[in-house]
Formats: sequence, structure tokens, C-alpha cells
Amino acid sequence: MRKLLQKGLQNGLQNGLIVAGFGRHVMVETDTGERIICHPRGKKNTAVVGDRIKWLATQDEGTIEKLEPRKNLFYRQDEIRTKSFAANLDQILILIAAEPEFSESQLSRALIAAEAEHIKPVIALNKSDLKIPFAKAWERLQPYKEMGYDLVSLSLKPKNVSIDSDAGDFDIEQIEQQAELLMSLLQAKTTLVLGPSGAGKSTLINAVVPNATVFTQEISQALNSGKHTTTSTTWYWVDEAKTTALIDSPGFQEFGLNHIEAAHLASYMPDFKVHVPNCKFYNCSHLHEPGCGVLESMRLDDKIDSSRRKISLERYRIYSSLFAELSEIRY
Repeated sequence: MRKLLQKGLQNGLQNGLIVAGFGRHVMVETDTGERIICHPRGKKNTAVVGDRIKWLATQDEGTIEKLEPRKNLFYRQDEIRTKSFAANLDQILILIAAEPEFSESQLSRALIAAEAEHIKPVIALNKSDLKIPFAKAWERLQPYKEMGYDLVSLSLKPKNVSIDSDAGDFDIEQIEQQAELLMSLLQAKTTLVLGPSGAGKSTLINAVVPNATVFTQEISQALNSGKHTTTSTTWYWVDEAKTTALIDSPGFQEFGLNHIEAAHLASYMPDFKVHVPNCKFYNCSHLHEPGCGVLESMRLDDKIDSSRRKISLERYRIYSSLFAELSEIRY
């Protein structure tokens, strides 16, 4: 009887992709493109946007029966909770702006979290029309370009605002070139858009996804039943063929890295990682040890060997602060 029941259950299972999450419930897109609210069988929901699942239809909704293996999971963790953004990503687009001034510490934390999950990060700096603030911000990002990160300039503008009415100095041809470059980076990939509030994430989503507003309204209608809480992360298809996807995430003020061990921190920072093999001690903290390759690199002249580039004082300050923070958590 038990085997027959299991066989009957499996026969009713359907494939699904989680495209939105709200509390214990998720919105699942079926292979035929339909969307349905599903919930886990237990009290805890571990499924996130981007997960592939097996689900079973019930009277008016569905239940999550199986979570397919993930290739990655991007998340942050502080002393209170773990916040999962999305799973099965090809890349993360970290969107920051020339104004308000971005936090280099928060940028570094997001990059470290991406490196830890082997997810390619792309840094996009918005508001290139604000010439002076943008030039200063772009200069601050040059060390990240030297580390090998893709760096993109953008001038995102809401569709309902005229370019002529903005105080910025817009170059239409430049904006079109930026848009083409952005689309080439997104093509045939699943990309999580990450960044602080005010950086322009909503404007980017609306510019790239033709039906973003429609899907948002669909979610709102699903929530009107009073059963669910507000959605925080949403999957959007960019093209009709469904080969390119953007995932919108909520803005954040803090980005905890409690899941990262202090001893592994340098290996997730490219400008540090290149010097670690030169350290005398295998468990070097890169803070005070004699024969430390990282500390030695900070005394090198750039003209000696460009491959042995120095680490900026700001990046070293971020590393030192993070190392102390993560060490305190565990000890």
C-alpha cells in the first residue's frame, strides 16, 4: 500500500520554478507558463527564488514536495538571521550610484559573498550624467577593475521622465551604448540585481523587462487573499524565449558575512589572494606576521612588477575590520 501511495504521489508531481517569495509561501511558474501559489509541507520554507522544485497540486494551491539540487545560493548572514536572496545564479549585478555616495565596505561585502559562492559579480555605476560625482565615484572603483571585475557605467532614467527635464548632462548616444553593453552582459544568463536603496534597481528592471509591472500586479492580486505577506524578491523573464532572467532584490543597509570564516577571508578578495602564496606561514592573518606576502605587497612600488600590485589602504582597512568582526563571532 505504501509503495502504491508513493508511486501515485510521484505521478502527480510537476516541475516548477520559484519566481517570487512571500513568507512561507512562494509563487511557482510551471513548465506551461502558469503561476500558482505553493507552500512547503512542513512549517519551515527553505525554497528561494531561482529554485527548481517538484510540486503537487492541491485544491486551490500546491505543495512543495522536492527541492532540486542547487548550483549556488547567494545569501547574507548576521547575528540575528540569514537572508537568502536567490539560487542558481549565473551572475550578480551590483548596482551602485554616483549619488548618493556608495559604501565601499558594503560593496566589498557583496563581492566577498559572491566569490564565496563562485558567482560572477558585475559592478554597475549609475548616474553617469552627473559628471563630477560620477568621475569621483568611477575613480574609487578603479582598484576593482584592476582586480578583474567587470565595471559598467549607466545613466538609468525612469520612462515617465523627460531627459530634457533632468539637471544632469545626458548624452543620448552614450546612453544607447551603455544599454547595448548592459544587454550583452545579461544575455542568456540569470542575473540577480543587488544594491542599496536609491541606486536605481527599479528603474533598471522597468527599462529591461517589458512586462515587469504586469507581473508585479499579478503578485499583488495573489496577495489580496490575505493569506500572504509582501514579496521581497522577484524573478523576471527578459525575453519571450525565456533564456535571460533578472531577479530583483530588496535594498539593504547592512550586509552580514557571519557565514564566512576569518581564515578564508583573503581568498575571497582578489587583491589579497594574489599575495597569499608569498606568506611565510600557512595560517597567516595578514595583520602582523613576519614574512607576510600581503603586508610586503603594500610596501612595493608599482613599477617593480605590475602583477604584484599594491593593496589600497581602504581595502586593507576593510579587510582588517572584517577579520576582527568575523574572528569575534567565532571566538
